[in-house]
Amino acid sequence: MIPIYMALDFPDWAQTKQFLDENDLHGIPVKVGMELFYREGPSVIEKLKKNDHPLFLDLKLHDIPTTVKKAMRNIARLNVDIVNIHASGGREMMQAAKEGLLQGSTSKTQTSLIAVTILTSLTKDVLRRDLSMNGDVSTQVTRLAAVAGESGVDGVVCSAHEAANVKHACGEHFLTVTPGIRLSSSSHDDQQRVATPAFARENKADILVIGRSITNSREPLKAYHQAIKEWQHAAL
Repeated sequence: MIPIYMALDFPDWAQTKQFLDENDLHGIPVKVGMELFYREGPSVIEKLKKNDHPLFLDLKLHDIPTTVKKAMRNIARLNVDIVNIHASGGREMMQAAKEGLLQGSTSKTQTSLIAVTILTSLTKDVLRRDLSMNGDVSTQVTRLAAVAGESGVDGVVCSAHEAANVKHACGEHFLTVTPGIRLSSSSHDDQQRVATPAFARENKADILVIGRSITNSREPLKAYHQAIKEWQHAAL
């Protein structure tokens, strides 16, 4: 499987299904985020699974450990490929999330748990001014990734610019899932730490998440295949 998940950033199932059908994107890996899941609930996962889509459920859980553990027990029953939490919830919360995921699993294939480090929309200035986090973004990402790895999490969400540092700190087995991916011809929109598929792979990203470069394209299927081409032709 090509590890490129397309973000289904649509408001409801009707528009999601129309987009997938009209552009012949059946069976490709997809990411379901808050907007779509909060509108449609677990039923959207079942509908996508019927069409053989590998699934990344992007809900970014962040709460007290007990609440996250209970939530993960329920999420585990959806049998998606990847789910996530916020690393800033702390070690105890991340450990509880992993425990809940293991307890609730009904599948032989284990769901990967990844932790969001620093959102790709945030900059060094925002971290310092709004969150009182000193140091550069890469330092903060690597620090959070290390805590996540020690907590039993399978990997992290980070930008492609930090993926190599995360691998160095946490080991080659530790997953790096990188949003903020743009085709070479696309705009950055509201993302700050963006990268092309080729750069991401060269910098040790394991999984890419691509949204608007595909969904806003005049030819989404062509754009998806272009992303694959850029990934495959990375200089390794």
